[in-house]
Amino acid sequence: MENELETLQDLDRSVPGSVHYTIKRYKKQAQWNIDDTGMLVYHYEKNNPAEHYLELKFCITGNVYCRQKQTECDFCKLNSKSCIEKVDSVDVLSFSFKPSYLTQFVKGKQRNISDEVLAFTHPTSFSKMLPLCGKTRMAIEALLNHTYTDTLQNIFINAQTQILLLYSMDCMLGGDKEETFVCKFLANEADRDKITKAREVLLQHIGEPLTIKALSRKVAINECYLKKGFKEMFGTTIFDFYQSQRMEHAKYLLYDKGLSVTEVSMLLGYSSISHFSTAFKKHTGLKPCELLVHA
Repeated sequence: MENELETLQDLDRSVPGSVHYTIKRYKKQAQWNIDDTGMLVYHYEKNNPAEHYLELKFCITGNVYCRQKQTECDFCKLNSKSCIEKVDSVDVLSFSFKPSYLTQFVKGKQRNISDEVLAFTHPTSFSKMLPLCGKTRMAIEALLNHTYTDTLQNIFINAQTQILLLYSMDCMLGGDKEETFVCKFLANEADRDKITKAREVLLQHIGEPLTIKALSRKVAINECYLKKGFKEMFGTTIFDFYQSQRMEHAKYLLYDKGLSVTEVSMLLGYSSISHFSTAFKKHTGLKPCELLVHA
């Protein structure tokens, strides 16, 4: 069917050491009635580990694409129903992960199927339909609408795909459960948007460490609400998220860009190479110089 559709956008890219992804946007025909769907595909070949991969696939409708700007329509001509540049779209996204990336998330004993999948010890291939909760949709919308380029784009894509991975693993364990929030204030969309904005600010300041007080001021939300809301929406503390993204970016700068340990340490705002090396080893299990040897 894809061969018969009018293609609006076709992206096929990789974030080094992280994820290979495709985003294909098609013109939606008026007569189509398509449900938003998600799927997790676990591909396992017992005698050929090189072919192992985990894929997340999503089909989303209801967005409006701008042909002229080649991105999501911002309704700059909202009062003009005859705008020929905007068009309803069907968006198909795929994210493929290799074991070398996923195994970093498995700590200690494998206690459930999510651990087995991430460690690629689950012995059979399978597919599972994924419910598209509000948090998943938010992550997908961010991927479709971001304006980052080059290095910042890699940081952002890596972070968003980790969030999609988190929600997909959670679905596998919890089934199709109704989305609820323990923190009552998150029922307010404006407060959820502030938490999401805080995450974006962290990614924009990957080399300029921010205090939680400074971050809370930037997004205009109480520090306590920020910490609790961030943990509930994204499944990790602000510090752990920030450190994880910094170290993933450090891997990219060392391995793919060929920067020296000193250069990467300075770019990420560390006061000394030893502090950077300690943080890097804690996250990756390797010293920065060992990664350069592997490269």
